[in-house]
Amino acid sequence: MNLETTPPLAETLGVLETAALLRELTAGLLVLDDFDEALTALVRITRDALAGVSWCGFTALRAGEPAGVAASDTRLSGLDDLRYGPDTPAMDAIRRREMVGAEDLDTERRWPDWTTRARELGVHGVISAPVDVDEQVIGAVNLYAGESDALTTGHQLTAMLLAEHAGLLLAAVRDRQRRAAQAGEQDAALLGDGVIGQAVGVIMTQRGCPAEDALEVLRSAAASLSIPLREVAERLVSTVSRPRDN
Repeated sequence: MNLETTPPLAETLGVLETAALLRELTAGLLVLDDFDEALTALVRITRDALAGVSWCGFTALRAGEPAGVAASDTRLSGLDDLRYGPDTPAMDAIRRREMVGAEDLDTERRWPDWTTRARELGVHGVISAPVDVDEQVIGAVNLYAGESDALTTGHQLTAMLLAEHAGLLLAAVRDRQRRAAQAGEQDAALLGDGVIGQAVGVIMTQRGCPAEDALEVLRSAAASLSIPLREVAERLVSTVSRPRDN
């Protein structure tokens, strides 16, 4: 880390402020099951919650996919991707698995291409902290200051806690996203099944609801009766297909 120590009482972010940030992140991300939406929420909440932080970004590296980015200000989104090559604070943090940063980019000699562009955009200080999400995703959360010497040792501590907490929350989002995708695939397979698809069609006609809701009605009936889903479907189809007595 290339940030100088500053007077703790005057500069260190309060414990309550950091705790409030982590609580807000938890509340904001627990309701999401889309990873990109979660990154967008993370950078917005962080930017709004931390005094001295003008912008926040996130760089995500996903196995087999292009690098993903999120930025609290789209004007600065290029600073978080690989547009300037591998020599950026975020990539340094990811490679070294440790926090990196600079309190004054006007005197910074690392990441020359990136630093030049950052200064042009009004960025004068940066902290990047590595974030471990799961076996397929790693990344870095990036705190940017619009003034030199605005990022303190307090921001460093907050960035460390933020990175750890964000990794856990984002891992949970990824897990929910995977389970939702698997459920969608299972639903598609069930809807393509002959008798179950017919039963879903019956319910859709009776209730005027979409296929997903009709399938859930069928599942609820199977759970209530403690019998297999296919058997419930067969009974329903058999009932509506049975000729009525005159």
